[in-house]
Amino acid sequence: MTVTVPSEVYYDPFDPGIDADPYPVYRRLRDEAPLYYNEPHDFYAVSRADGVERVLTDNQTFISGRGAILDFIRADIEMPPGMFIFEDPPIHTRHRQVLHGVFTPRRVAELEPKVREFCARSLDAVADSGRFDFMADLGAQVPMRTIGMLLGIPEAEQESHRQETDRSLRTEPGERLAPKDGFADGASYAEYIDWRAAHPADDLMTDLLNAELEDEDGTRRRLTRAEVLTFTTLLASAGAETTGHLISWSGKVLGDHPDQRRLLVDDFSLIPKAIEEVLRLESPAQQFARYVNHDVVIHGQTVPKGSVMLFLIGSANHDERRFPDGDRFDIHREYVKHLSFGLGAHYCLGSALARLEGRIALEEILKRFPDWEIDMKNARMASSPALRGWDSLPAFV
Repeated sequence: MTVTVPSEVYYDPFDPGIDADPYPVYRRLRDEAPLYYNEPHDFYAVSRADGVERVLTDNQTFISGRGAILDFIRADIEMPPGMFIFEDPPIHTRHRQVLHGVFTPRRVAELEPKVREFCARSLDAVADSGRFDFMADLGAQVPMRTIGMLLGIPEAEQESHRQETDRSLRTEPGERLAPKDGFADGASYAEYIDWRAAHPADDLMTDLLNAELEDEDGTRRRLTRAEVLTFTTLLASAGAETTGHLISWSGKVLGDHPDQRRLLVDDFSLIPKAIEEVLRLESPAQQFARYVNHDVVIHGQTVPKGSVMLFLIGSANHDERRFPDGDRFDIHREYVKHLSFGLGAHYCLGSALARLEGRIALEEILKRFPDWEIDMKNARMASSPALRGWDSLPAFV
């Protein structure tokens, strides 16, 4: 059965024209086709907040073990061992528990002095230039250095790993993400793991080498080298890319709203709320996918087993049924939980760290540059089917 879409609205996650400003299309989807079917790419999509929440929390119907990106699911590829973001309970739970305690609010709070140092170093380097790039000079630097420090990657080599991650998540405009290109292969981390095995240190890579995993039969064992390599690669990429987009989107949104930026300059206690509002308004992760494990009825229509279901986080976060006047930026908005970090079993493990980095980056920016104007003529959006953000976002200060 094919879902009947009672509208001519068209949504295509590979269309750079839509990606440049997806929100008008999202609104039409929510109003006219809350369950949408795209025939050319053969996927279904939900766009309202309640529909996205249903997909995120129903792990029996909408499974992650086939991947979380449309083309990964269609390719039916085997995920590397330990790639827990692409796993289902109970193996997902066991792999995720390996990192239990690493990103708790208390442990993350202890990182604040070092994160502030990274921000200050990046901004001081451009303080007298009259302009800086929210992405190149800050968003790409601070998360990379933070996760690199946690893992134990030498600082001189962190930039090359960031570029490797970028390449694995980028496409040419309009192109699809080939599954073979969707993972940084991790080979460049292998020598670090071997070194740490022989030379333990106070870092996350050493913790992974010493971590134990409880298998399905209840026995406990050390992680395999392949699992340690996967964990390291996953943390290095996930820990940098989306947080970098959060920082650059903060610059763009506050550049567009100088009146609210001035409120933050006068009262830094408002910054955490501003970060939440940026996350809601411009979610770095706009959409992900799940494999439909059995027939399911949504909005009165049947989505058949074997389908791919996209859940549009960027649309859900603008859903006026949940967020009144959802296209408007308002740092005083009454807090309603957004979905930028997901929900349920796959809730973002690094959410506390992302919030910390976003807050500190904004504090350090506003100390030095209370006013700025985005140079949109020279801004360049990143091309990625899964994430939405900037490769370059220069500003006059």
